[in-house]
Amino acid sequence: MSGTSGQLVFVTTDGSTVEAHREDIEQVMEQAAEVDGVEAAPSPFEDTSPGTRNDEGTALIGTVQMAGAVGSFPEGSIQTLEQIAEDASHGSLEVHLGGQILQSSEVPMGASEVIGVVAALVILALAFRSLIPAFIPIVTAIIGVGVSMMAVMALAAGIDIPEVTISLGAMLGLAVGIDYALFILSRHRAQLARGEDVEESIGEAIATSGSAVIFAGLTVVIALVGLFVTGIPFLTMMGLASAGTVALAVVVALTLLPAIMGLLGERLRPRKVRREMARHGGVLPPPDPDAPVRRPFGTRWVRLATRVPVLTVLVVVLVMGALAVPVKDLRLGLPDLGTEKPDTLARQTYDLVAQEFGPGYNGPLLVTADIINSDDPLGVVEDLESRVAGLQDVQEVQLATPNEGADMAVVVVIPTGAQTDESTADLVRQMRSLAPDWESELGISDIRVTGQTAVAIDITDQLSRALLPFAIFVVGLSLILLTLVFRSLWVPLKASLGYLISVGAAFGVVAMVFEYGWGNAALNVHVVGPVISFMPIMCMGVLFGLAMDYEVFLVSRMREEYVHSGQARASIERGFTGSAPVVIAAALIMFAVFASFIPEGSYMLQPIAVALAVGVLVDAFVVRMTLVPAVLALLGDRAWRLPAWLDRILPRIDVEGEGLVRVLEHRRWTQAHGPSAIRLEGAVLPLLPTGAAGEDLEGRLGPLTGAVAPGTLLLVRSEDAPARRALLAAVGGRARPLAGVLAVGDRLSPEDISAIQSRTHWIGPDADVTARLAGISPRTARGRVIVLEDATALLRAGEDAAARLEELLASGACAVVGAPDPDPSADLSARLRDPSVLRALRVHRTRGAEAAPPAQPDRPDPRPSSDPALEGARS
Repeated sequence: MSGTSGQLVFVTTDGSTVEAHREDIEQVMEQAAEVDGVEAAPSPFEDTSPGTRNDEGTALIGTVQMAGAVGSFPEGSIQTLEQIAEDASHGSLEVHLGGQILQSSEVPMGASEVIGVVAALVILALAFRSLIPAFIPIVTAIIGVGVSMMAVMALAAGIDIPEVTISLGAMLGLAVGIDYALFILSRHRAQLARGEDVEESIGEAIATSGSAVIFAGLTVVIALVGLFVTGIPFLTMMGLASAGTVALAVVVALTLLPAIMGLLGERLRPRKVRREMARHGGVLPPPDPDAPVRRPFGTRWVRLATRVPVLTVLVVVLVMGALAVPVKDLRLGLPDLGTEKPDTLARQTYDLVAQEFGPGYNGPLLVTADIINSDDPLGVVEDLESRVAGLQDVQEVQLATPNEGADMAVVVVIPTGAQTDESTADLVRQMRSLAPDWESELGISDIRVTGQTAVAIDITDQLSRALLPFAIFVVGLSLILLTLVFRSLWVPLKASLGYLISVGAAFGVVAMVFEYGWGNAALNVHVVGPVISFMPIMCMGVLFGLAMDYEVFLVSRMREEYVHSGQARASIERGFTGSAPVVIAAALIMFAVFASFIPEGSYMLQPIAVALAVGVLVDAFVVRMTLVPAVLALLGDRAWRLPAWLDRILPRIDVEGEGLVRVLEHRRWTQAHGPSAIRLEGAVLPLLPTGAAGEDLEGRLGPLTGAVAPGTLLLVRSEDAPARRALLAAVGGRARPLAGVLAVGDRLSPEDISAIQSRTHWIGPDADVTARLAGISPRTARGRVIVLEDATALLRAGEDAAARLEELLASGACAVVGAPDPDPSADLSARLRDPSVLRALRVHRTRGAEAAPPAQPDRPDPRPSSDPALEGARS
């Protein structure tokens, strides 16, 4: 009885009883018993294993017991049993094969998946207005899915992997693979349209959008791996395999995609731009300032959403809340033969058994007990049977017997309800709660309720219990990740609440389709009832990654605009207009791929596909593109603020490749103005204490704008010691700028602050200046910065130290010397053979409102300074 049970159902068609066909029925059972893999197929007319008859005596169930679990039967054994049943059917007797032996988790792949890919191709062609770039994401996604599926099948040779993993992995791999390639390729095409070099553009696209793709893929992978919280091995395996598919999609987008972009080269540049560059010697001319400006749809939409933000928020919350109401009726379960398609043999036999005998016969329960201590095995089994039969939801006790060794009792219980009915689950829980009393009363032990139906109920209950911890895990993860990315508390809080809105709406639509039956015919859904029990937890993980994906691409662009302008409302509009087209195309592609798995999908896959398709649409168009701009408009400047203490302890994550953009901007500045030892562009620096008692640290230093050429001795003058020390510490890599650009040579702070420290020689006021300068070799001095805290130490060191410093300056070094008033410039100039290397700058702190930096700009204003000299007046 530990194997897999099957059924041979005999039904008369002429009104005669099955007893009249006893000889034919016994012959069929004898033939079935000889099939390879069949453990037993006893005659249903024997007293030891009587078959179940309906009330009219016109239908009879014979049991076929297979050795092993589904999928482990000898090849061809099931087909042989089907042929025996077909051959035995004649005019007055029909024989149907059914039961668990026909159940399979195999998920067929049909033409609908191809339709999803074609739909994605059409959307890409419309988005790019060209066929060549439209094919690239499709090709890379299919290659990634193919490789991952082959890896899963190879692992299946040694590890048990649920067959639904193949279809689930294909669905996720296609969707994220196309979208990730779209994000990178669209950035590359936009840069080519601005006239950038192909190779530079590929690198910048990978470092910017590619970084966001890594973040998005990582969130999906973490969420899928997080399925281990369920404690169910097959679901953990599904999560790991799906996470591997998503991870491979990220790898393909970062490796194969840039290679393809490099091979295609100029052919990916928009044709109109290519013609313009060809007419102007390979350079794109500046745009015509008198040309009419076309207002994109995205601009009009975001203005509508933010015109009355409170109204937008209320409408979205009320409508999405109404969609989520049916979630209260959503029931979960595992598949049985009643979830097979109506035209299958397994489903037809299932329906026949339910019609002739009752739904409980399709999902029997097994009650086992240890009776080794009993001296009356038959009597104690009868007593146990009577207790079980007296329960409310028990239709019949089909079998109650001790085993041959008289140490175990088995009671086969037929519930009144089907496997997925709530009454059956209640019966299982009731018998388990009564087990301790029965053990005490009958003198037996270890009463258990098992069987496939009980296992399905246990898994569903375990998944339901794991749903809340998993939701806390996912939402908590989103709060942490988005706080790191956006350096804000309101943005991640708003993103997480929006994610919950998307999940609620998606599950509400699933309940409408699968519980209420709305739209079943149009979607080719053939089951109305409980959905697969791991649907909520699986979809929550995937939707989390996709929601954070759209959040990063939309909001990071808005934050970038706010960093440059400090205008909250205008930044929302400009950021939305710039990123909305890509998000729209990505969401439509995701929807097309997920929706394509609905019509021909299995019971296990259809609810997941519906939830993901609806969730993507709601999250992209309603939450991210409507609710998010409205909430940010309500918050204004507060949306981008982070408490100073939290900002200091949180690591910085460069999701949008801001560091590379800063490096490229600094490279362009250097090409325009020449190399600099120190460059500041709107730099705002924190004041640093000097250790003086009662020291006042209110305010900041800056903004500072300008540059210091190599070979310069910069004298930083101020009676305000904290202000003077702030500049020295910043150029020496001992303090991070609060805003703007600070470059030491070709290194930017704070990204390369360690490299800046390694290039800086810091000489304190009590150090031996002559010895320290002598330790610096002129051969390695180029690009070095020498920071002397106090000019008086240099003056005390005498002419030898000044000569050595001048030698290092001539070798390409730069020196920054702090000096309190009175001005020591004349004394220093007298010590130098070439006084023209000396530059003096007076600095003072800014206080009050003017001390605050313009937001938290991690990226510089791309406009280069017009004057390479430090603007002392501004500082």
